[in-house]
Amino acid sequence: MESLFGWITQPEAWLAFGTLLLLEVVLGIDNVIFISILAGKLPPEQRQRARTIGLLAAMLMRLGLLFSISWIYSLKNDLFTLFGMGFSGRDLILIFGGLFLLYKAVKEMHEQLEGPGAHEGTPTAGKVAGANFAAIIGQIMILDIVFSLDSVITAVGMADDIGVMVAAVVVTVLIMLVAARPIGEFVQAHPTVKMLALAFLLLIGVNLIADGFGFKIPKGYTYFAMGFAIAVELLNLRARRGKPVQLHETNRHPDAG
Repeated sequence: MESLFGWITQPEAWLAFGTLLLLEVVLGIDNVIFISILAGKLPPEQRQRARTIGLLAAMLMRLGLLFSISWIYSLKNDLFTLFGMGFSGRDLILIFGGLFLLYKAVKEMHEQLEGPGAHEGTPTAGKVAGANFAAIIGQIMILDIVFSLDSVITAVGMADDIGVMVAAVVVTVLIMLVAARPIGEFVQAHPTVKMLALAFLLLIGVNLIADGFGFKIPKGYTYFAMGFAIAVELLNLRARRGKPVQLHETNRHPDAG
């Protein structure tokens, strides 16, 4: 307990905490967007529960990784070499996570614009709801691993005290728990914002894959592009005066078809 809370009396530790908290919140935005889009496929009464479970799972995963710092560092060791390029456990997680993110974003874009496939079967409503919820939570967990890895590596590089890192992760998740619902509702109410969010996920997926192959894309470039796109979309929303376009509904099993 002393190792977790001993930093409270150290002024320099508070500076590290504030800096790390800001970075964790920025990195956590990706996770909130992904969870909000997936939770939006559920019935309204299940969305908040899915968002809460997803964010709490992310917190537990990050805390577990923080207490396994030696294992985190071991992920940086090359497992094999292909065409003269070494690949570590971290690289493989980022590559497969990025590919999964690209797949989910493109699939969701297709369904929103073209509509769901006609070959969906006719299971009972209860079974569909249960399958939807379980499948969506499973997909959230998969991406939590990728986002948590990125977050924990940042935390380890920014602070030396495990207590500072734990506190920053917990406070970040509490902030995201409060912000997830309004963000999710705003995204669902404005289809063009949802498409923009999916485009962000594509961008993040490309960044993850590039990172896995050893190509470092400065995060500042990515966040500038996202910020500029958000500013343009806010101007568009103001020009439309609250009249959003209509996209297809996708109330079906997320992995059907």
